[in-house]
Amino acid sequence: MSSDALFQLGMDLDHGSSTAQTEETQTLCLEAEMAEERKDFFCERDGVRYAGTHLIIDLLGAERLDDLEHIEATLRQCVEEANATLLHIHLHHFEPNGGVSGVAVLAESHISIHSWPEYGYAALDVFMCGAADPNATIEVMKRAFSPDNVVVKTELRGRELERWTVGSKRHSMAASASA
Repeated sequence: MSSDALFQLGMDLDHGSSTAQTEETQTLCLEAEMAEERKDFFCERDGVRYAGTHLIIDLLGAERLDDLEHIEATLRQCVEEANATLLHIHLHHFEPNGGVSGVAVLAESHISIHSWPEYGYAALDVFMCGAADPNATIEVMKRAFSPDNVVVKTELRGRELERWTVGSKRHSMAASASA
């Protein structure tokens, strides 16, 4: 995603802007007093700086994947357990199989679900930045859907960005274009 796209989302990453991330020196994403003010921040953990943790979760042999109210309540519980901030939930129930697709939009990013109840399968994405704990959602999903198996893949999104120490891409591109 380009810095222009992030700017359009209200996430201008240029140093000195009102939403630019300051350098972190601890493994926590933000100090407690700053966490309430800001939800779109980057993290540093074990010397790795990144935008957020993205969990790809597959539920196999799961139940209640066609129950719209149950899925919404589960997403709300995931948000609460992760200490995230819910902005909006939108779910769509498909017929005739009863599958559900939807998203919980968070200040810290999102949780999405796509379910195939006829196969007992659900594909979920949990992406959260900042101090929210996406791993807390896994136990909520296990309790809610009673899957036979859960497969979780974790990706630290944005860790490939080199601009953490050299400024934004916009500045780097301008400097390299004039050189």
